[in-house]
This record gives sequence, C-alpha cells and structure tokens, in this order.
Amino acid sequence: MKTILMVVGSFREKSLNRQLAREIEARIGDRATVRYLEYRGLPFMNQDLEHADGSENPAVRRVRAEVASADGLWIVSPEYNGSYPGHVKNLIDWLSRPVVPMDYATPLPIHGMPVTISAAGGGRKGAGMAEKLTELLKFVRFAEPTRPYCLMGYGAEALKTNVLTVNPEAEALITAQIDAFLKAI
Repeated sequence: MKTILMVVGSFREKSLNRQLAREIEARIGDRATVRYLEYRGLPFMNQDLEHADGSENPAVRRVRAEVASADGLWIVSPEYNGSYPGHVKNLIDWLSRPVVPMDYATPLPIHGMPVTISAAGGGRKGAGMAEKLTELLKFVRFAEPTRPYCLMGYGAEALKTNVLTVNPEAEALITAQIDAFLKAI
C-alpha cells in the first residue's frame, strides 16, 4: 500500500489546517496509509549546523528518513502574509540540502517525489501560499505538484469555535485531489 506523508503547516493545537488534513485522511480511507510528519524540532537551516561534526543533525536525519520512506508528500498549510509559514520553508530547505557536503550530483529523495497542496484559509483561501509553495517545490525538484488543489475558505465563526466545516464545494475538491494524487503516487 502507498504511503502519504502529511505535512501540516500549522503547529496550533486546534489548527483548522490540521482538521482539513484529518478530513483528507478520513476520505482517503484504506486506499493509502497516511502518516503525519513531526518537524517541530528542526533547527533553523544553517550551514554551520548542517555537517558540523561530519554527521547530520539527528532531527534532520529523522525527518529526511520519514520523507524518503513515503510515496508522496501532502502539504496542508495556512497562508501567512501571502505566503507559506517560515517553518514550512525551513523544512523544505533542509530536505533540499545534500546529504554529503557539497555533493549536488547525487539525487535526493524529494527529487521527482509526488507532492500536492491543500489549505484552509480566510478570504484568499490560501491561494497566495499555494502559488508561492508551488514555485518553491518545483525549484527544489519535487515533481510538478498534483492538482487540483483543495483551497477552502472559512468564516469568522470557524476562528471563534476552532471547528472547520467542510462545505460541498470543498468536499468535491478533496475527492478530486485524492483521486489525482493517488494516481500520481
């Protein structure tokens, strides 16, 4: 069975994007295994840390191994100031670095890896995040992100209650995105 690794771009306990990821997971059902990447412990990308003692940082090594063991990456993220959160960028930066210092010839597990993007957001529904994240993912050589993206809006009530309600339009997008992504992986 294929494995999808979910990356939730919000660390907030009652994150609406985490709720969207759980909704996607439920709809995938037994068609694939879904795991969640825990990456809070990653240090900020810093070449002094990268190979400081001739070996990788343990947190980086664990995250890279989890990503390498997946068949595809599904990023569910909020939009922060018209883009993706800084910790998502930090994760992608670490994943894009060579395992052996200065060895840019050896392919990385992310090269050609299927990836897709979803968001629960305010007025723009995460469109700015998706646009900029798509650009970054292509730059670091993930496969062309699988579309359609489920970018769903929510109202002020969701922020007050911390409860995401998936409307019929978003349900249709989730179904289409799951079908397309399962074909890609």
